[in-house]
Amino acid sequence: MERKLNFLESFSATGTDGASYKVLVYEHMARDESVADGVDHWESTGELEYRLSSGEQLEVHRDGAMRIARSGVQLNRAAAEQTLH
Repeated sequence: MERKLNFLESFSATGTDGASYKVLVYEHMARDESVADGVDHWESTGELEYRLSSGEQLEVHRDGAMRIARSGVQLNRAAAEQTLH
């Protein structure tokens, strides 16, 4: 199965180290082989991937908490960009 990443959004976050970070969010897409019309068809797998703009992987927990995998720095989304529920 062929897969690719589809860019969804980016936002600013502040780390517990006091630094500002840019977070990029991607969704994993899989090629839909069931349609053979000569056009590429892609479907979301439901899996999201969070990375810093530098390429470092982020761990995201169910409660929305984010942590830089390599360093353990916790990130908080910038208040002005948080979604209201």
